[in-house]
Amino acid sequence: MDPTVVSYIVYLPASVAVTVWVARVLSRNGRVFLADVFRGDDLLADSVNQLLVVGFYLVNLGFIGLWMKTGDNLHQVRGVFESVSVKLGTVLLVVGVLHMANVFVLNALRRRGLAEQHGGHSAASAWKAGAPGPQAGH
Repeated sequence: MDPTVVSYIVYLPASVAVTVWVARVLSRNGRVFLADVFRGDDLLADSVNQLLVVGFYLVNLGFIGLWMKTGDNLHQVRGVFESVSVKLGTVLLVVGVLHMANVFVLNALRRRGLAEQHGGHSAASAWKAGAPGPQAGH
C-alpha cells in the first residue's frame, strides 16, 4: 500500500477521534462554567454549550480536512510517522487555541456579569445604555 495513503488512514481517524473526545469533555465540564456565566439560566447555558460544540466541530473538522493532504512523497514508514505526527500535533494546537479563546471570551462575559450584578457598571455598558461614561479628571 502507498505510504501516503497509510498516513491518511492513520491521520484522519486519529484526528477525528481526538476532536470528538475533546468536544465531549469540554461540553460536559464546560456546562457548569456556562451556567455560572449566564447566572443560572440553564436553558441559555445549554443552548450556548450546544452552539459552541457545533462551532468547535465545524472549525476542527474543516481544518482536519484541509490539513490532510500532504505534499511529501512518503516512501518509508519513518516518513509516515513524521507526517502524521506533524499533522496531529498541529490539530492539537489548533484545538487548544480555540479552547483558550472560548474560555477567554466566556470569562470576560462572566466578569462583566459579576461586575454588573454587584452594582459596578463598566464604561462600555454605560455607553451602550446611552449614559455618559466616567470623565477623565472628574
